[in-house]
Amino acid sequence: MGKDLNHRNQSYRILVVDDAEENVAIIEARLQANHYETISAFDGLDALKKVEEETPDLVLLDVMMPKMDGFEVCQRIKANEDTQMIPVIMVTAKTDVEDIARGFEVGADDYLTKPYQQMELMARVRSMLRIRQAYLDIQELNSNLEEKVKEQVAEIERVGRLKRYFSPQLLQSLTSNEATAIMKSHRREITVVFLDLRGFTAFSERAEPEEVIAVLRELHQTAGSIIFRHEGTIERFTGDGIMVFLGDPMPMEDHPMRSVRMALDLRREVGELSKRWKKMGFDLSLGIGISTGYATLGTIGFEGRLDYAAIGNATNLASRLCDEAEAEQILISHKTKVNVEEVFQTKSLGTVPMRGFSKALPIYEVLDSPP
Repeated sequence: MGKDLNHRNQSYRILVVDDAEENVAIIEARLQANHYETISAFDGLDALKKVEEETPDLVLLDVMMPKMDGFEVCQRIKANEDTQMIPVIMVTAKTDVEDIARGFEVGADDYLTKPYQQMELMARVRSMLRIRQAYLDIQELNSNLEEKVKEQVAEIERVGRLKRYFSPQLLQSLTSNEATAIMKSHRREITVVFLDLRGFTAFSERAEPEEVIAVLRELHQTAGSIIFRHEGTIERFTGDGIMVFLGDPMPMEDHPMRSVRMALDLRREVGELSKRWKKMGFDLSLGIGISTGYATLGTIGFEGRLDYAAIGNATNLASRLCDEAEAEQILISHKTKVNVEEVFQTKSLGTVPMRGFSKALPIYEVLDSPP
């Protein structure tokens, strides 16, 4: 991270300020012999200009100079937020305690009185450069920390969005790159499951709003845990309805089978809720529609309100099958039936005309759980 103060090729830049050119030349020669880069200024105004333009790592600053003395130069360097952390060594022939005290009061980091030994000069330079390097290291750490915080905040926001749709086990398995990729538009075979409550419209017309909210909260909490247990993706809630699909965002070979198993669990556990609701005078039961087919999936919406959606005939058919389903009935499409018939017993209900489809379609009812 930091520079090696003893490395022959390190590149600390030191500004030497003195109105006597011979003094500048002597100090620069000594510094360059120790492999430091040097720049020079011969009055206070020029020194301030060089500090602003060159951003040196250290300033060796003579006190007595024309136009502006070293005290004012140091004070201005330390008053500027961009330069205040550059170490300043005041260099003077005066040994007056008051002058030395004044130098520290205006912000000087060290004091060197003439005449001085080369060893003393280099020792003070190395000492001040260690301070400078510590500051630069802290700056770098803060910059890296700020960047990491931004990345973590972005990750938290990303996971927060994904939590709306995907199961916890899926989120744990996704890398950041995978999570970004799956939100882009793609086409895949999935199984779509629609479910909603039979009798909800009549119930909501006569029930108190608090009762309606309580029923929906129980439905969503119960259904949500089952859906995530089966690694389903929640596309949306629509009042008493929920749309779920399996087989995306991560491929799932047996998504029709898992979808029917999930539907059976939903029917059973929401059925227990229905019994309790009935005792409260609420006649509510679950209807479910399931369809397998290809869909286009990805993010839709606008910044600030995005959804992960599935679009295609499989989605439309699952919705229509759910509309047709009676209380506690699970209706499935022909393609879903073909994929599950070896495990689940099904019953043909013939062909039924459905809104949005040009011809009647065969539908099937799931009768029981696998043995």
